[in-house]
Amino acid sequence: MKKGSTSLKTEILAGISTFLACFYIIIVNPAILAEAGMPFSAVLTATVLVSAFGSLMMGIYAKNPIVVAPGMGINAFFTYTAVKGFGLSFEEALGAVFWSGVIFLLLSVFKTREKIIQAIPPALRHAVSAGIGLFICFIGFQNAHFIVDNPATLVGMAIFKDPITLTFLAGLLFTGGLLVRKVSGAIIFGILFTTALAWPIGRIWGDASAVNFGLSTLVNYTGLFAWPDFSLVGKADILGSLRYAYIPVIFVFTFTILFDGISTFVGLAEASGLKDPDGNPRNMRKSLLTDSFATLFAGLVGSSSGTAYIESAVGIEEGGRTGLTAVTAGLLFLPFMFFSPLLSVIPSIASSIALVLVGSFMVIPLTNINWTKPDESIPSFLTIVLIPFTYSLSVGISFGFISWTVLKLITGKTKEINPILAIISVLSLFFLWL
Repeated sequence: MKKGSTSLKTEILAGISTFLACFYIIIVNPAILAEAGMPFSAVLTATVLVSAFGSLMMGIYAKNPIVVAPGMGINAFFTYTAVKGFGLSFEEALGAVFWSGVIFLLLSVFKTREKIIQAIPPALRHAVSAGIGLFICFIGFQNAHFIVDNPATLVGMAIFKDPITLTFLAGLLFTGGLLVRKVSGAIIFGILFTTALAWPIGRIWGDASAVNFGLSTLVNYTGLFAWPDFSLVGKADILGSLRYAYIPVIFVFTFTILFDGISTFVGLAEASGLKDPDGNPRNMRKSLLTDSFATLFAGLVGSSSGTAYIESAVGIEEGGRTGLTAVTAGLLFLPFMFFSPLLSVIPSIASSIALVLVGSFMVIPLTNINWTKPDESIPSFLTIVLIPFTYSLSVGISFGFISWTVLKLITGKTKEINPILAIISVLSLFFLWL
């Protein structure tokens, strides 16, 4: 990723790029949480509030170019496990999110999360960066409907001659060419170019109904204005969520966001060079506190947990180096409390291009891993492949911790096992068991 000086123009363009890479959460998060019985419009408002609050705090307080928003994966756990599985009401599940935020805050205040990050071996840090790169690349290919379900092999490529596939590939190559030529704002131009290229689909050629909720067209204008819905603010059942039977839910919320956040901070720092003199992620304590407050805030306003977004790599690749990048992205979320229908104009194949291309830059740290030492290369490899293969940052880094500890024990290198890492390995086993 790009390193070096920056400018006001660069930071603003980086913020716009990051927003365009992750604005999908404004629609996707409400769609998932609505299945838990929550009003779609109210969750949309809550999603915007969490994204704006977390990103602005990250930019102003922690001074890092990282967007914070409701996390993908944890919203699915909220709906399908906490509410539909454990039987919590959505109000109680919001209470569980709040308490996980309180735990995050305590862990951050007492610098426990910092110590966990410092305990991660350098090889695993490099592996996390590469794993995240493959993960966001995989998400990009999925969102673009280039990689699709295949009953025989789980995944496969879409039909090559399909107009959606051809348009995505054309946009991908066009944006890649701009990046090679070092054009400022390349990703933004690529997204806009692909959006224009996708307009004829369903109008002049092709049919997008199979991938666009029954709509034949891929680029759609569905309106301009919609009033925000604040009906979920303050609806969290904070006391009701403290039942003994619900403790596993709070634990999983805590563990998942804890390691998703750690993975994101470590991966972005390794890939971009945004590190302090000790080699740790820059402004780590303030960033972790921001992550904590975002989760606590999410429970209070009506959303699943907030977390740092791996899509922030898009803005960093565009040259974002300061908190202004996050502030720009955070401010861009706010208007969509009122203008959410406009989001349908940019199709997923356009925003997905940024994820695919940035993934390629995030695997650069792989060259720093000593692949000739099996006790380091095997845990690194498991981390890299399991993050995308299991669709979970938490699972990937958990297996990295566990395998590192076990292999060091087997080879008699107990002095190389950080005590904190050993404790986390045990907790990781418990998390996987649940």
